[in-house]
Parts: sequence; structure tokens; C-alpha cells
Amino acid sequence: MKLNVRLQSEQSAISGSPVVLIHGLFGSLDNLAVLARGLKDNHPIVQIDVRNHGLSPHATEMNYLLMAQDVLETLDNLGIDQFAVIGHSMGGKIAMTLTALVPERVKHLVVIDMAPVAYPERHHDTVFTALNAVSEAGVKLRSEAAVIMHPLIEDEGVIQFLLKSFHQGEWRFNVPVLWQCYDNIIGWQPVPAWRHPTLFIRGERSPYLADDYRDVLLAQFPLARAHVIAGAGHWVHAEKPDAVLRAICRFFAL
Repeated sequence: MKLNVRLQSEQSAISGSPVVLIHGLFGSLDNLAVLARGLKDNHPIVQIDVRNHGLSPHATEMNYLLMAQDVLETLDNLGIDQFAVIGHSMGGKIAMTLTALVPERVKHLVVIDMAPVAYPERHHDTVFTALNAVSEAGVKLRSEAAVIMHPLIEDEGVIQFLLKSFHQGEWRFNVPVLWQCYDNIIGWQPVPAWRHPTLFIRGERSPYLADDYRDVLLAQFPLARAHVIAGAGHWVHAEKPDAVLRAICRFFAL
């Protein structure tokens, strides 16, 4: 599947490899825009809407093998061979899957607040309830949708994040398929050990990269290093963009 992309480059200053940015669940290519702006002076940037999100095609199947293959087909169409990849949350799992499919093409891997594990918790059931409530109400404006969502979702930041994908009364992400494939999304099939430097960025207040996952993480990414961003949660790149960019730039310079 060829995905919707946004390309950025400053031709006069570029010296680094292309950087592919992959967003998380319920997101779009705009979600990592702060990283794109911080990296585009030295790298061509490829921002991607994954399948069933943003302006990319919808499909009835969704798992990490298919999503990684989508990314590769898109990069092949752009004529990109070797690349660095940065993925947040679900996008981090897509990025990690790329190391199993094309280990020789991935130059740098940065995973933001996600571990290579299957998570037992269903963190998003309330979100799905809110999304369906908005769809069933038939409202057209984001302000109307927000009123419906507030009694169901306590975090105003989560509501505003979701509403970025609400356009003219429709969710741009494919809610029914995301629900049907949710076990695949929180799940994980371990990948062969990828023996190249890998950076895992963790939000200090987030549970997604807990110390309990250290052994299984190192079994798959033996040269991984971790960088913890103090005071940040799961959306660490949005909460502490400068700290995340500094960590990524130091890693790319190695």
C-alpha cells in the first residue's frame, strides 16, 4: 500500500540520510512535525500517515508486518534505499518491525516511548467509546464533538489530540478496523536481534518503557541505549520537544 506522505528538505544544507517519521495510534503525520522541523536542515524528512490514519488508504487488515511493508513500498516508490526511522508508540513498533524486514537498510532506529512487547492492558477502550459516541451523534464541528467527549475522557490533551483527526463530521482514522485489530496493535511478535545502535526515548511518567521490559528489549536490540526525559509522559516529543531533539541529534552524530 502506498501511503500519504509529506516530504521536507533544505537542499543547500542536507548532509544526512533521509529520516522517516511514523506516528502512533489515532495520529497522523502532523504529530511528529516538531521533530521534522528540528531535523530538516540536515536530513530529508519523510512524514507518513500509516494505513487507516490521516489521508492514507483504509484497509480491513492491520498488523505490524503489513504496516511495515506499507512503509517500505512507499519508500521504494520515493527511491529511498537507506534511511533512519523514528517512531512514536505504535509507530515505534512499525519502526522496529522494519529492522526485521530490511535490516541492512535501516541506518538509525529511534523508538519513542514504546517497548518491543505485547501489552496486556487495553488503554484505549474509553477512547473508542468516545469516538463512536461522536460518530453516532452526527455532529459536524469539533466544538460539538468535544462536548460529547468530555464526560468520557478526562484528559483535555487527549481530546484535543483526537480532534485533530476530526474533519467535516468524520474521523480520518478508520475506527471500526482499529477496534477490530486492537489486539494486533497492542500485541507484538519478537523480531530477530538487530545488532546496531538503537535509541529508546522514554517519558519519565509513562509506563510504556518500564524497567520490567529491559531483558526482552535487549534480546531484540542488544546495542540499545535508553534516554529518559524528566517530567514527561507518553507524548514526550510534544511535552519536551527540545530535550527529545537534543537526544536524537546526539544519537545521529555517533
